[in-house]
Amino acid sequence: MSAAEAKLAALGLTLPEVVPPLAAYQPAVQSGVYVYTAGQLPMVDGKLPVTGKVGAEVTPEEAKELARTCALNALAAVKSVAGDLDRIARVVKVVGFVASASDFTGQPGVINGASELLAEVLGDKGVHARSAVGVAVLPLDAPVEVEVQVELTGA
Repeated sequence: MSAAEAKLAALGLTLPEVVPPLAAYQPAVQSGVYVYTAGQLPMVDGKLPVTGKVGAEVTPEEAKELARTCALNALAAVKSVAGDLDRIARVVKVVGFVASASDFTGQPGVINGASELLAEVLGDKGVHARSAVGVAVLPLDAPVEVEVQVELTGA
């Protein structure tokens, strides 16, 4: 078990299976020392635990937890390409999308769920640049979607 997966276990989490693509793309691709994930939805056992807009059908607190799930799914996608999460030299960038009610402006707080999980699991290597964007709708009516870019070590 990698150190990152041991940290996940200490948090009471396990790395899930990679979420299969919903369309014509790969969950993650490597280019040089970088791995880019596709947008990861908060899928659990092949389905969304909740749907709707944040600030309407979904509370910001629920959405923050969903963003954690997105980050966990992103780590699974990274591992599928890198082979080992301990190869992550650093998380470079996170982009989070929040399906938002028209008056909801708390996107950064929602995406903190993903950012905080990455820092908990990877320590300083998990600290990253980030964008948190409000959108009208996401695939499958998901409340949150997160994509991650990581740099790998040469090993």
